[in-house]
Amino acid sequence: MPSIQNVIFDLDGTLIDSSASILASYNAAFECAGLTPVLALTADIIGPPLRPTLQMLSGSSDTELLNGLTRAFIAHYDSTGYRYTTVFEGVDAFLRELAEAAVPLFIVTNKRIAPTKLILDYLGWAGLFQGAYALDSWGSPLPSKEAVIRRTIELHSLQPDATLYVGDRVDDRFAAEQAGVAFFLVPWGYGMCSPTNMDEVQDSTFGWKALRLHSAPR
Repeated sequence: MPSIQNVIFDLDGTLIDSSASILASYNAAFECAGLTPVLALTADIIGPPLRPTLQMLSGSSDTELLNGLTRAFIAHYDSTGYRYTTVFEGVDAFLRELAEAAVPLFIVTNKRIAPTKLILDYLGWAGLFQGAYALDSWGSPLPSKEAVIRRTIELHSLQPDATLYVGDRVDDRFAAEQAGVAFFLVPWGYGMCSPTNMDEVQDSTFGWKALRLHSAPR
């Protein structure tokens, strides 16, 4: 594969373990509505956008109900919930190593852009990334993570064949493939995808071997 020059990261399940924060906010939203989720609040539900997840958890497509759950989730998560976020072992040092080596770093996530920025500030990461983007970063939401990757490439004049997307889920792999960029699967997170491509980037010039050999966080 061509030499990788730019790295785009997924956020939840890839760089951070947001399970405790997200699940606490889902629980708060349903408590506020006086409802019980139809599915268990486990890490398996983390990854997709907020609205479809609330619809799945509520078992309802009622607009008024979903609007109320959305407001309650946002109020909890954006005030206190996001502070329960933790960083996967070794990730902070690795990001700083890449930034010090002047590797252009970006975030593309399904998380809303407002809490994404709160988390980056909270963790002291805002200065490490040249851009952080979500479905709702440009007014009308973009339809998919693939579209956000493509927009990021366009905005920063990146070469797709020199760009890597790093994620933890099958849908991350699909988004990368559809956007025409290489994909690297971390061996942790919330996905069910087998890390079959760990050797693909181990010889890249900025130390992917460190990530390839990194054991799953405990």
